[in-house]
Amino acid sequence: MESTDSTDSTDPASGSDAGVSTGQAGPGDTAGAAGAWQRARDVLEAARLDPDRLARVRPLTGGTYNAVEELLLTDGIRYVLKVAPAATVPGLRHESGLLLAEAEFYRGAAEAGVAAPHVIPLGEDTDTHLLMTACPGEPWNGEFTEAERTDLRTELGRQVARLHEVTGPGFGYPSGALGPLAPDWRTAFTAMTEAVLADARHYRPRLPRPVDEMARTLRSAQPVLDEVTVPRLVHFDLWPGNILVDRPAGQGPRIGGLIDGERMFWGDPLADFVSLALLGDIRKDDAFLAGYREAGGRAEFDRSARLRLALYRAYLYLIMLTETIPRAVDADQHRWVQETVAPELVAALEEIDVLASA
Repeated sequence: MESTDSTDSTDPASGSDAGVSTGQAGPGDTAGAAGAWQRARDVLEAARLDPDRLARVRPLTGGTYNAVEELLLTDGIRYVLKVAPAATVPGLRHESGLLLAEAEFYRGAAEAGVAAPHVIPLGEDTDTHLLMTACPGEPWNGEFTEAERTDLRTELGRQVARLHEVTGPGFGYPSGALGPLAPDWRTAFTAMTEAVLADARHYRPRLPRPVDEMARTLRSAQPVLDEVTVPRLVHFDLWPGNILVDRPAGQGPRIGGLIDGERMFWGDPLADFVSLALLGDIRKDDAFLAGYREAGGRAEFDRSARLRLALYRAYLYLIMLTETIPRAVDADQHRWVQETVAPELVAALEEIDVLASA
């Protein structure tokens, strides 16, 4: 899971040492900060924006894979720059070409009229750099009244339903990380699960069940995937950190933008319900489901839907457990994953066993 929270900083144009100590870059900085400054200038030039308007480069924290920076121009306009890691950085098989997928998500969001960043074209280098507009707001932090939360979840439901109206040319990850798009969802999702199972065998994370046993459970439910016949836009990482909430002066909170679309794929829209109720149950989110259905989204939890939802839960939670090794997470994060995510993976696998045999 990934988000891009910003760290506090001061204006580097003042020439004070404070800007350097917080990690931001200004025109007079040296060493690593100077590299970030020059990279930002190069990207602005590639985007046909005047690099001399660059006033500040500030790292945004919270991401776990790509480097993320805020570029502030002299006129106050903000952009966000994402930079892919070097090819030698360890990762999961599906994580190749994530910036291509993110750009695809933002194009789809624009088509749907959903609040999200807009991609600034950079030519042919979008597999290593992605420049986009900055959305207003801060990551969803839960500090709302009950009425505000209901309104926000209802509006979020409407926006996600609009996303799910966008269709793609095939099923799977558009980055090509796992090969070309597939003609059917069963083929695509099977490739996705087999890839993370292979990652689990390679990295050997601590898992609550043997990999081969999990593979058999996932395969037992594959026929239900044939019920998905239209490849729809799926964000797959809509946890609160990737939902920005804006508070305009004198107004109530509103959805400022859906960000970090790098995990998107073309597939079953039901898959988005996993991160939208991360480690929980979307069926308990009445406000979200009301907005989703109001905007034309289909949310019926019959046996087929529940089985598919269990598959997508297992897939995401297996990713979250496996990525702890290439990410080299600290002891606290490892403990949280084992105590919180691992039981949810077991619950998803048990639900698959029950529903697939019914």
